[in-house]
This record gives sequence, structure tokens and C-alpha cells, in this order.
Amino acid sequence: MDALEEIFGKTAQMTVLKNLIAHKDESTYLSGIADETGLSHSSVARVITPLIKSDIVIEKPLGKQIRTFRLNLENEKTKLILDFYDRLNRMK
Repeated sequence: MDALEEIFGKTAQMTVLKNLIAHKDESTYLSGIADETGLSHSSVARVITPLIKSDIVIEKPLGKQIRTFRLNLENEKTKLILDFYDRLNRMK
């Protein structure tokens, strides 16, 4: 269990957020996140929606049915989350 989970608990949304943080310079797909986290595709789709709405995650369509996702590194909330995550993990 990492520092974020110790404070906020292990939730599907936290799992998705940590996966996106681990790949913060890359775009990924729902299925990629699901495969890496062990969550179902529908769970990933459900918990990533609030992250998109808050502009922490950027969704980019590729064609009609494929969507990619990445952290919005320009967003101030995202920057705070990354800084907080880094600081917490340095304290361990």
C-alpha cells in the first residue's frame, strides 16, 4: 500500500489515478488501464469520468469508438496532485 492508499483508502478511482500518474507522459486506453490495474473496463470508464469532468484527465477521441486518456499536466489541480503524491512518497 502506498501513501495515497494509506490516507484515502484503496478505491477504483485511486487505482486509475495512480495508473495515470505512473504513465503521466503517455496516452492510454480504457482497456490498457483495465489490464494494468485489474479493474473491469466498465469500472475504469465509470471512475475516469469525474477526472475528465474536473479536467485532471484529458480525453481524446481516435476515430468513432476509440478514446485515449492522459493526465492534463497543464491543469493546476493535476500539478497539485502530482506534487502531493511525490511528497507523500518521499516521506516513506
